Amino acid sequence: MARSTSPDSPLLFDEAPLVPDFALELSARRAGHWPVAGADEAGRGPLAGPVVAAAVILDPDRIPDGLNDSKLLSAARREALFEIILATATVAIASSSATRIDETDIRKASLDAMRRAVLGLAIPASYVLTDGLDVPPGLACPGKAVVKGDARSFSIAAASIVAKVTRDRMMTRAHLVFPDYGFAMHAGYGTAIHRNNIERVGPCRLHRMSFRPLRKDDV
Repeated sequence: MARSTSPDSPLLFDEAPLVPDFALELSARRAGHWPVAGADEAGRGPLAGPVVAAAVILDPDRIPDGLNDSKLLSAARREALFEIILATATVAIASSSATRIDETDIRKASLDAMRRAVLGLAIPASYVLTDGLDVPPGLACPGKAVVKGDARSFSIAAASIVAKVTRDRMMTRAHLVFPDYGFAMHAGYGTAIHRNNIERVGPCRLHRMSFRPLRKDDV
């Protein structure tokens, strides 16, 4: 009879959860690059609203406690960290509108917003860590794309929080102008309520007409 036993090396079978730290930033510093900025975006997937990017240069002596991927934090915790980051770090924010997204595509619009956020920093970055697979073209310094960067780097995690909170606030304000869609509830994502409201009243100028189901493909 075969017996089931525990693996000798459980970490080879169960992926350990990622925990952000400052190692990538310090590695860049040892290579002669300082300061180091983290950059991330929020809002690639929604049917409406802008994509928002943030760039953050953390003070290594004042790194806020609890930085992590913004998606893993409660709304209240994101809001609290947002205020702390703005008070202790160098931050810049940029966005690309739904019109810009439709004119190009979501990837190009996201990278352009990230580029403008980095270039908008009051202190020029010497190196940039970005979340995902791409370093935005047009930066004035070298950079590195980090897969799951918001779960690996404090600076990228801080940028993800700033971008997420900023976009959520923008969509809450958008709800006051376009109350028919429930933007304050779903931030423009394609929930059932949002799709039903689009069917009921039609899209508004904040909707991304290049996204399905809004896009009308040629027959």
